[in-house]
Amino acid sequence: MAVAKVCASTILGEFEKARAELVGKAVILTDGKAGTVEGVWLDEMHGLRISIRGHDGKWPISTIKLAERA
Repeated sequence: MAVAKVCASTILGEFEKARAELVGKAVILTDGKAGTVEGVWLDEMHGLRISIRGHDGKWPISTIKLAERA
């Protein structure tokens, strides 16, 4: 069980890191949608997904074409 806890902690740590790096950043998706990342979710079917302010829906993180640099 200790190995499972370590793996789960690692996944959650990386998720929080991704959320901190993406929320509030301007992005352009491969389909041309653009805006500011409003939220980040972990979806068991699709992996990491984002929502963009002003657009309905959630998109896979892999669809980010360009992101604002820190």
